[in-house]
Amino acid sequence: MIIAIKQGSPTEEVRLFAKSLEEKGVQVHFSEGVSQTVLGLVGDTAGIDAESLSANHLVEKVVRVQEPYKRANRKFHPDDSYVRVSTPIGGELRIGDGFFSVIAGPCSVENREQILGIAESVKESGAGFLRGGAFKPRTSPYSFQGLGVNGLELLLEAKKQTGLPIVTEIMDLNQLDLFGDIDIIQVGARNMQNFTLLKELGRCGKPILLKRGLSATINELLMSAEYVMAGGNENIILCERGIRTFETYTRNTLDISAIPALRRQSHLPVIVDPSHAAGLSWMVETLSKAAVAAGADGLIMEVHNNPEKALSDGEQSLNPSAFTNLMQTLKKYIELEGKKLRIEE
Repeated sequence: MIIAIKQGSPTEEVRLFAKSLEEKGVQVHFSEGVSQTVLGLVGDTAGIDAESLSANHLVEKVVRVQEPYKRANRKFHPDDSYVRVSTPIGGELRIGDGFFSVIAGPCSVENREQILGIAESVKESGAGFLRGGAFKPRTSPYSFQGLGVNGLELLLEAKKQTGLPIVTEIMDLNQLDLFGDIDIIQVGARNMQNFTLLKELGRCGKPILLKRGLSATINELLMSAEYVMAGGNENIILCERGIRTFETYTRNTLDISAIPALRRQSHLPVIVDPSHAAGLSWMVETLSKAAVAAGADGLIMEVHNNPEKALSDGEQSLNPSAFTNLMQTLKKYIELEGKKLRIEE
C-alpha cells in the first residue's frame, strides 16, 4: 500500500502518523522526494482501511500495490535512486543520479602484472570502476576457477595503486567475510535466486550489483532485489546481462527492452553487460550504444591485455586499445542522453 502525503505537511505530524501505522503491524518505508513524500506500507495491509486513511488531513491519496515487490517498486520511491561509492582518495562516485558509470576489467584476475596493467589502462581511458573475478563460476569443473583469496588481494593492490573502486563477484555465503574491503559485491546470474545469500547481503550494507539470471523474468529480478532490500540494504544496482533464448549465434540475447521496463517499474539504477550478452568482442560497441540510448545508467564490460591468451572469456573481451576507442565514442552518446561521464565528484 502506498500513501502519498500532501505537500507542506508538517514533518512531525507525518512521523506520528507513520508511527500509528506501524502500531497496526506493518513496516513503513519513507520516501522523501523532490516534490512529495510517500509512505510505503510493507506487510499484511488487509486489515487497514484505505478509505479511513484517505480521510486523514495529511493524505493526498492511497494506492494498493499489486506487484509482489514493494521496496524496489517505483510506486514506493517515485524518484530515481542511486548508489554512492567512496574512492580511496576521498572522493565519491555515483551510479545513477544523472551520471553514467563504466566498470571495466578482466573476466578473471590471472596474475599481478595483468591486473595492475589493465587497471591503469582502463582508468586512463575513463572507467570509474575496476572489475575482475577472483572466484569464477565456470560451466566446466576443469576450467580456470580463479585465484580465490590471492585474486582479491591483487584487486585491492590495484585499487590502492589506481584509486579505482573494486567490483567483484561473490560465489558463496562463506566468502562474505573476505569482501570487507571490496566496494561493490557482484551477485552473478547463477546466484540471482540464491535467497540465503541475498538475505545475508541485505544485512551487509555494501552496494550490490545484481545480475539478471539466464532465464529470469524482469519480475524475478526485482523480487531478488527485494530480498536484499528487505534486509535493510537499499544500495542495489540492477544489471541486464543477456538472457538465454533459442538463438545460438550469440552467447546470450541482450534484452534491450528490459532497460526501459526496469526503469518504469523500479527506481533502482540499471546497467548493462554487453560482453556477456553477446560473447563477441566486436559486438560490444554496438550494444553499448544501444544501452545508452535505451536509458541505462552504466556499463560493465570485460577488458583484457591479451584476449587471445585469456584464461576465461577472451572472445568477448576488448583489448585496451579497443576500450579506449569505445570510451571516446561513447562520450558523445552519453552527452546526447543528458548524462555525465566523469570520474569523481
